[in-house]
Amino acid sequence: MSTTQAERMGVIGLGYVGLPLAVEFARGGLRVIGVDVEPERVESLNQGRSHILDVRSEELAPLVSEGKLKATTDFGALAAVDAICICVPTPLRKSLDPDISYIVQAAGEVSRILRPGMLIVLESTTYPGTTEEVLLPKLEESGLKAGKDFHLAFSPERVDPGNQQFTTRNTPKVLGGVTPACGERAAALYRHAVAHVVPVNSARTAEMVKLLENTFRAINIGWVNELAIICDRLGVDVWEVIEAAKTKPFGFMPFYPGPGLGGHCIPIDPLYLSWKLRTVNYTARFIELASSINSNMPEYVVEKITGALNWEKKSVNGSKILMLGVAYKRDVSDMRESPALDIMALLFQKGAVLSYADPYVPELDLLGERFVADDLTEGFERFDCVVIATDHSAFDYQRVVRESKVVYDARNATAGLTPAPGCRLVKL
Repeated sequence: MSTTQAERMGVIGLGYVGLPLAVEFARGGLRVIGVDVEPERVESLNQGRSHILDVRSEELAPLVSEGKLKATTDFGALAAVDAICICVPTPLRKSLDPDISYIVQAAGEVSRILRPGMLIVLESTTYPGTTEEVLLPKLEESGLKAGKDFHLAFSPERVDPGNQQFTTRNTPKVLGGVTPACGERAAALYRHAVAHVVPVNSARTAEMVKLLENTFRAINIGWVNELAIICDRLGVDVWEVIEAAKTKPFGFMPFYPGPGLGGHCIPIDPLYLSWKLRTVNYTARFIELASSINSNMPEYVVEKITGALNWEKKSVNGSKILMLGVAYKRDVSDMRESPALDIMALLFQKGAVLSYADPYVPELDLLGERFVADDLTEGFERFDCVVIATDHSAFDYQRVVRESKVVYDARNATAGLTPAPGCRLVKL
């Protein structure tokens, strides 16, 4: 593979990061082999059907039919490619330690087929040092040396599911190699798929960039969640405070409170950094405080729901409660780390009779119970409380405040709406 052209490349992991990346590389003229461990997903992709919202089947199908993109469960198929991007999950264990087992497994598979001239790029979010301390030694078990026989780099994914404005192609791509030559090779590859490449001087720097971005959000969301609690204690509307503050044209950036943090990055990524710093005898106090505040928001929400029901002389035990939205954010189907699920679990444990509605989640399992999404055709009057946990644009919020007895709005989705007489509207 030359530094300016790569004809064949592989992507390990065809989820919300790997599939959009594979599609963009295929559009950029490369022949892409995607490897995934889920046979059903592979079969679906080879039939031109996408399983994620950010890649439409209409976009995927022509690339598959023209032979530009193929999926397989066979890692051996990567033996003939010139570059491989690793896009596997990096969850947290229950102990809040990073679980990099998927990276290690992928590295082991790549090591077996690694040959001179290959480029390997890790995209999975992880703690600073992973590329050099974990991936590099594993790959060099092949007998080849990074920077001499093959190239190795890190490029943090910057995927925002459901974002129609910023996609894989038009979001600037940070990358850093373990050597300058590795970085140059990676930059040449990514210019096929993205409009703007941002080189940094090392893989460790690139890893830290990702954690800065998401820790910045987590800490500021933690502060604004605490602000919501403060404003509640002081009898002030936190939403009005934020709207007024954001009129300042300098020195302020608005963040918004919510029922907790969810998704694939913001609740998890800062804890990678916190864990890494503990290994060098340093406590990341901002990160741990923000994490504590954000993780306790579901309990705060349940406390406020309980209070709203008490005003109606009802207890949570036995009350019929509808959760509007269970995905972690609006207009996506992703439920990973969704605070709505934590709220449901807490209410369920208190004896609530739960239902939910979500146009993107037809059914879910929670605490051993199977729930099927309510289609809302029978109206909201049958519920003692409606909780707006995820503000999907498909919901008719005017109807919610017109028909409901009690509404707890954790997303300010009812801003500007006047509840009908007899409807108690409570906001976060």
